[in-house]
Amino acid sequence: MTAVRNIHERVIEAPATAVGPMLDRLSAADDPLFPAPAWEPMLFDRPLAVGATGGHGPVRYGVSAYEPGRRVRFDFSPPGNGFHEISVEPLGHARCRIRHVLEQDMRGTELLAWLLAVKVLHGVIVEELFDNAERATTGLVDRPVRWSPYVRLCNRLTWPRARAAAVPEGAELIRTAVERPAYTDAYAIELLPGMPRDPGAWAGVLGFPELTRTEDELLQEVLAGGLTARASVHVGAREVTLNTAVRADTPRARLYWAVARPFHPFMARRALRREHRRLALAVPPAGERMRYGHPVSMGERAAGLRT
Repeated sequence: MTAVRNIHERVIEAPATAVGPMLDRLSAADDPLFPAPAWEPMLFDRPLAVGATGGHGPVRYGVSAYEPGRRVRFDFSPPGNGFHEISVEPLGHARCRIRHVLEQDMRGTELLAWLLAVKVLHGVIVEELFDNAERATTGLVDRPVRWSPYVRLCNRLTWPRARAAAVPEGAELIRTAVERPAYTDAYAIELLPGMPRDPGAWAGVLGFPELTRTEDELLQEVLAGGLTARASVHVGAREVTLNTAVRADTPRARLYWAVARPFHPFMARRALRREHRRLALAVPPAGERMRYGHPVSMGERAAGLRT
């Protein structure tokens, strides 16, 4: 067993009274610190308080100590051990130090994963959290985090995957788009903080011609193999869903669909996941959204250095 102690800290030219209260909003809907949606958000089963349990992505932990505006400690959930803690320390009237400490005993595959990938990704996430604190309080970041090719690869490989789902009840456009469809399906993926709710922003999932849209659904005509087919993107309260309805009316269309159908689920999931990641990485950082009250319209920003 190996004892791991990992420390990140940064001095910020802002008073602790400005930086500290942002700790109190960790995991809240308006969390100004955690670098979501580039990384899966920190979520708990209740507002931040001792006893709250949750985590981010596959990492599970609970709040074991909390001093509002000063520090919060998270104990890793069994079978894990150890803790990670974020604190803010005043350094005079107009400066402070924000620090993240991780302590954990690791062995076997857990230690190997830490050395090969987790340590690097953990460092990027913590430093981006510091970027957000600095950006929100000072308006700029002297040395913002830059993703290495390895970090970009890990982010791509670990990105959430679309799952099979039912066509949402609110997806009225796709329900009436094809008369007597021979095939329908739907794939969904969870929306992350700051991601667009305008269905028009999701037109690039498939890139076919738009037929019509509502405030929460975009309908496209699928031009492939002579099929009578439509696809829609429905943006709900918690997830975005790609829906398809298909009918093959001619011998050519039936032959095309017989060949394409086995590959369709893979391609649909892949297209939704790819666009989901592209839009997530185009969202302005949390510190910028907080500072300017940014509504985060995807028409405002192209994907930047992280993509």
